Amino acid sequence: MSKPILATASLAGCFGCHMSLLDIDERILELIELVDFNKSPINDIKKFTRPCDIGLIEGGCCNNDNVHVLKDFRKHCKILVSVGECAIMGGLPALRNGLPVSDCLEEAYLNGPSTKDENPEGIMPNDVELPILLDKVYPCHEVVKMDYYLPGCPPDAELLWGALTALIKGNELELPYEVIKYD
Repeated sequence: MSKPILATASLAGCFGCHMSLLDIDERILELIELVDFNKSPINDIKKFTRPCDIGLIEGGCCNNDNVHVLKDFRKHCKILVSVGECAIMGGLPALRNGLPVSDCLEEAYLNGPSTKDENPEGIMPNDVELPILLDKVYPCHEVVKMDYYLPGCPPDAELLWGALTALIKGNELELPYEVIKYD
């Protein structure tokens, strides 16, 4: 019997959810026995080489490249999981959502305390290879259909391990009250 295929990606976020996945410690060796990785920074495969059973996405969509990656994951993954607050609600990157993109760019490149002296010519990045910023940061489910959500910033390693092993075995995800509600 072939092993399920797992893919992962980080969009607009801090990569903390991938770090939490690595926090399963020695069970990463068990995970390697349970799945084959495809397109993931964990194995450095940059493009899908086959259909995947499970895709884990951390981070929201702040630019056109994020949207492209997310749609590509939806196309290639049977099950797609939003991992962490950035993927579920936009997280910290979404703090810019109340501002026009032009204001954010001006603050970052022209008027910010660390850029005024370093960019006296007032040059804004304009390379054609730079992704185009979206009007706001979108949570993943506003771009494609997501199948599951793992909350946290980042989700606890035990939650990730439990969710992955359930999905690998074809079981329903169980999210106890403590995982989705903080008292």
